[in-house]
Amino acid sequence: MTMQGLLYIALVFALVLGAAFPMGRYMAAIFEGRVHYLGTVENGFYRLAGVDAKRQMGWLEYAITLLLLSVIHFLLLYAILRLQYYLPMNPQHIAGMSPRLAFNTAASFATNTNWQAYVPEASISNGAQVFGLVVHMFVSAAAGIAVAAAVMRAFTGGGLKSIGNFYVDLTRVTLYLLLPVSLVAATLFVVAGMPQSFGAFVTAHTLNAGTQTIAIGPIALQEAIKEFGTNGGGFLNANSAHPFENPNAWTNLLENWLLLVIGFALPIAFGTMIKDPKQGRALMAAMAIILALGCVGTYAAESAGNPLHVAAGLSPHDGNWEGKEVRFGIPASATFNVSATGTSTGAVDSFTDSYTPLGGAIPLFLMQLGEVTPGGVGSGFYTMVVFALLAVFVAGLMVGRTPEYLGKKVQAKEIKLAMLAVLILTLFILAGAGFSLMTKSGLASLENAGPHGLTEMLYAWSSASENNGSAFAGLSADTPLLDFGLGSAMLFGRFAFLIPILAIAGSLAAKPKLPESAGSFPTHGPLFIGLLIGVIIILGGLQYLPADTLGPLADHYLLYAGKTF
Repeated sequence: MTMQGLLYIALVFALVLGAAFPMGRYMAAIFEGRVHYLGTVENGFYRLAGVDAKRQMGWLEYAITLLLLSVIHFLLLYAILRLQYYLPMNPQHIAGMSPRLAFNTAASFATNTNWQAYVPEASISNGAQVFGLVVHMFVSAAAGIAVAAAVMRAFTGGGLKSIGNFYVDLTRVTLYLLLPVSLVAATLFVVAGMPQSFGAFVTAHTLNAGTQTIAIGPIALQEAIKEFGTNGGGFLNANSAHPFENPNAWTNLLENWLLLVIGFALPIAFGTMIKDPKQGRALMAAMAIILALGCVGTYAAESAGNPLHVAAGLSPHDGNWEGKEVRFGIPASATFNVSATGTSTGAVDSFTDSYTPLGGAIPLFLMQLGEVTPGGVGSGFYTMVVFALLAVFVAGLMVGRTPEYLGKKVQAKEIKLAMLAVLILTLFILAGAGFSLMTKSGLASLENAGPHGLTEMLYAWSSASENNGSAFAGLSADTPLLDFGLGSAMLFGRFAFLIPILAIAGSLAAKPKLPESAGSFPTHGPLFIGLLIGVIIILGGLQYLPADTLGPLADHYLLYAGKTF
């Protein structure tokens, strides 16, 4: 590692955390209805959809509304992908997807996962990109933030019968946050040289009298919301490693900022809404500490290089450059990779399969922690609240006192729902990966044997269940088993997790808000931050330790023994 590399990581954190405070306060104003500079447009949408913006919803109605809208959008996207050959804006005459791949892709984009089991530039028309994928990048991201806003409202008072209006939250988040920032970012990307076109692909004539087809399309806008909405899912198969999706070091830095800033801003919005900023700062600190350790750890692993390369005569100071863009280098590549898996973005500017085993283990483990560092837009915050409830429950057991969090008593109902939310993801990741490795179809999908192959499959199920969308590479995912299996994991990982979260919010909202007393456990200082990090690692991560030991950790030791897979 070099001081320059560490300073780059520090720069990314400084830019993100510095912007998170004003953005968090702005988001709180959106959630509270204090932002209305586009009120005429906003009210027009409500009239068009027949929505009563003043009507409040309980948690069950909020959840049902979210689920119904998601089902409608899933079916619409499935139809677009199947029928794209007959739809406008298809100059390449790209055929419709197969039923199983369309199911997988529709599930992916409806859940903010954006896993791609296909080559985008050869499989998706411009029309399907814009009106299918990009629309869902906005809607799925806004839905996650809306749920986070609903959870925040549960702590703003006592005896609350509602947690907001889902339609209003969805509209305001899209109109006042996602759309304006994405448009500004897309403009900057175009200025930097990123294509934004609806024309056909370009045919270039090479010097040896051959031809080359160059894929272009509406890349800049998709890139902006892909990162800002923690979606992932690039226009091009190489994702943010492709110069059309990431032209230079400045766009790389901007993309890294975009994919992190909302996740870190949400705790600040929380502190603003409950009128106790230090509570939000405590959650943000826990997120930042884990992510910073992940960035430095991955950078250290990649800087140490591949022992086989060192044995062949390369300097150990050269580091492991396999799978990385020379334009970005090891520090920027490691930071981007960890940021993408610490959130639910799934975008990459280097390829995890080519990392050292330890360098690849850290992004995998960050996903398995529950995507809370800082996690996806909305999902990272409300998952962090689940761990905060578990942390105060553990603290309450230690001192023999009924646990409280921000004036709300945490009782058996909330803890059962919290553990249900956590364990359902564990079930899909471990059972899904284990079952896949017991079938001929699953084994045939692997490009590598041994622990490296196990890591590929474990990474795929972790990415799908945690709605991340990144891939370890080396896995042929377009098979019946993985198309339907991973697609189902995406749906359950999103919605089977959301329902307990909203139930917790509804339960806490209805409880009285108790004043802080001398016996209250402080939830804003270093002690609570340390306890919260410990609970995240123990309850969120250690259940995967046996599988990770057989995968990337075994791969690491065998690599130093001179064996590769």
